[in-house]
Amino acid sequence: MDFEIRHILKETPSKDELLAWQRMSGKDKKAFVNTNGKKYKELGLKERIDAMGEEELFGLLASDGMLMKRPLLVGKDFVFIGFKKAEWEARQW
Repeated sequence: MDFEIRHILKETPSKDELLAWQRMSGKDKKAFVNTNGKKYKELGLKERIDAMGEEELFGLLASDGMLMKRPLLVGKDFVFIGFKKAEWEARQW
């Protein structure tokens, strides 16, 4: 299997990449947010996130990799957000 490792803090995905991955995943925009992170709490995102549009939220995530849920595994036809063992094991590689 060919793959590329990308250090999310040094090579943060762009807003456009995140928007494309969100569409591919079929997940809600909130699924991409690291809700346990210090930065999430500092920015008061819990209170603001519902009012934010996808463009605004993914622009913010693209500005700081610490705001993104990790790991993020992107394939040609799938996106896994965070490590959910059962989901990863169920994937036919």
